[in-house]
Amino acid sequence: MVKTLLLIFGAKSNQINSNMKKFFAFAILWLSAVSISLSQNVGISFSYFVPRNGDFSTPISPFSLRGIGVNLNKYMAIETGASLYRMSGMGLIDLPIESSKSLLGPNFTILVPVELVFQLPIGGLQFDVKGGGFFFYGFDQTLNYGNIDRAIKKLQSWDVVNSNLTYENNPGFGIHAGVELTIPVTDQVSISLETNYLMGSANFPLKGNYTGGTMNGNIGQPIPVDYKDAKIDFTGLEFSIGLIFGSGGGKSRAKPKRRR
Repeated sequence: MVKTLLLIFGAKSNQINSNMKKFFAFAILWLSAVSISLSQNVGISFSYFVPRNGDFSTPISPFSLRGIGVNLNKYMAIETGASLYRMSGMGLIDLPIESSKSLLGPNFTILVPVELVFQLPIGGLQFDVKGGGFFFYGFDQTLNYGNIDRAIKKLQSWDVVNSNLTYENNPGFGIHAGVELTIPVTDQVSISLETNYLMGSANFPLKGNYTGGTMNGNIGQPIPVDYKDAKIDFTGLEFSIGLIFGSGGGKSRAKPKRRR
């Protein structure tokens, strides 16, 4: 009976992941269609995320489309978009163990920002100051047991540790702020330089146990673990450089920017 339930749960989990991936693909295609219909300017860029206590990560092309929005007036706009990142490693916070290395990952993470943009033309340049909030959700999560075990060894002053943990995955939220500089090269081509600092978290409770000991001692009984306050630390620096292609005029703002 238990095996049957596990098989059913596994099948449902695979179906949910498959449906989620289809939804993300459809959402990005829809945003692409909307952005093309709303603007004559398109662009490509290379974007990267460097998390605190994590590993250098990149978005998955072509599932990243940012800078879609509407102008409220000459100097203000609201923008959104979505990026699908392949996170190499992320940190966990609010744990009794400490580590400067990633404890989670690799995984896939969808990032959806909503931001208010102040557009400041300076001569022939465009300087934007932006800030707002963002939603993120990681799926296909993987715990980094190597770094987790090393952190527990440090906590317990042991030589050997073997942990066995489960987690509860949840969506996360945060705030961000950044700047963007757009430099026109010709009437049809501009260079975009952008940097954003993100601060967010998601509840990620851990349960399970670990065993271990010293080389001169015996391996003790499993120690239960209940890290109910654990969170994914989505704090870090996102930066990009890209090219914006316009239809002429040199001063129109490119809303959609496909980040690769």
